[in-house]
Amino acid sequence: MNPVRIFGIALVVLGILGAAYGGFSYTHKTKEAQLGPLSLSVKQKHHVDIPLWAGAGAVVVGGVLLLVASGPNQTGRGQG
Repeated sequence: MNPVRIFGIALVVLGILGAAYGGFSYTHKTKEAQLGPLSLSVKQKHHVDIPLWAGAGAVVVGGVLLLVASGPNQTGRGQG
């Protein structure tokens, strides 16, 4: 399997996931203080939104890459 097909499949999968979930969240540890035996830390939760058009665009671009990668020159047919 060539790298273009792998990248196309990855774009299609990520585009579908992005359109289905609309984003993802992650936790970031920001502040930390140590005062003797007392330790303080702050964790902030961030949410990254993925627009629907970006997910749909990734699916379309991934599909085009898959079509281009499986063109007549890539299959090996007709070389007899």
